[in-house]
Amino acid sequence: MALWLFRGLRKGVVTTRYPAVTDPWARGLPTPPAFDERLLSRALADRLVEICPSRALAREDDCLVLDVGACTACGRCISQSAGAARPSRLFELAATGREQLLKRIAIGSGEIVA
Repeated sequence: MALWLFRGLRKGVVTTRYPAVTDPWARGLPTPPAFDERLLSRALADRLVEICPSRALAREDDCLVLDVGACTACGRCISQSAGAARPSRLFELAATGREQLLKRIAIGSGEIVA
């Protein structure tokens, strides 16, 4: 760290390049859920919405809406979903607009509705 600091000060470097490979320790980070749309039902979606402490899940008609920006990756939906949710393993999430963080999952149809 100290060597980088002195080199940065000497050369005027403000930022560094993004790492080319993910650090091995990052594999253990909690991540938002990924849902298997075929295993979702309205009753299960309603139960998952009810247990989400951060209100990151909502149901709109036949879609389960996941707000990735609000999700704290607590894992409650994964533990209570009977196999319909799993960790996504995506922890590097970036978006240029808030709407890009809203994921709409069609209940029971096997397709994601943008």
